[in-house]
Amino acid sequence: MTGAAHTHMRIGEVAARTELSLRTIRHYEETGLVTPSARSRGGFRLYTEADVARLMVVRRMKPLGFTLEQMRDLLQATDRLDEGVASGEERQALLDRVRAYEREAAEQVDRLRVQLSRAEDFAETLRTRLDRNAPTGRL
Repeated sequence: MTGAAHTHMRIGEVAARTELSLRTIRHYEETGLVTPSARSRGGFRLYTEADVARLMVVRRMKPLGFTLEQMRDLLQATDRLDEGVASGEERQALLDRVRAYEREAAEQVDRLRVQLSRAEDFAETLRTRLDRNAPTGRL
C-alpha cells in the first residue's frame, strides 16, 4: 500500500500501536506534547510515524517518573537537534540537556531494578512458605 492516504493514521491506529488510550493521546495533545500532523476532511486527527515516535518517547518517560514539563523539555530539545540548524553553544546546550535526561533515566532504571529484585525475592519467599505448608494430598 502506497500513496498519501496511507501516510497518516487515525487516532485508533495510533492508540493500538502505542498501547495508549484515546483519552491519553488526546490529553497529550491538550498539553502540547504531541500535535496531530493533519486533520481529515471530516475533522479526524491524523498522525504520522514521527507523531507515533513522539508518543512512544512520552510513553517510555512516564513510568520513569518524568513530569509532563520534563517530557515537553526533552521533546523540544530533541526537536531542535533534529532540525539540524543548532550550532555551537546552542547545540552543546541541547546535547547537555538530553544527556541529563539520559542520566536521570538510567538512574531511575537502576532504582526500578532494585525494586523488582526485592519484589521477586518477596514472591519467592511466599512461594517457599506455601510449598512448605501445602497439604500433601494424602488421605
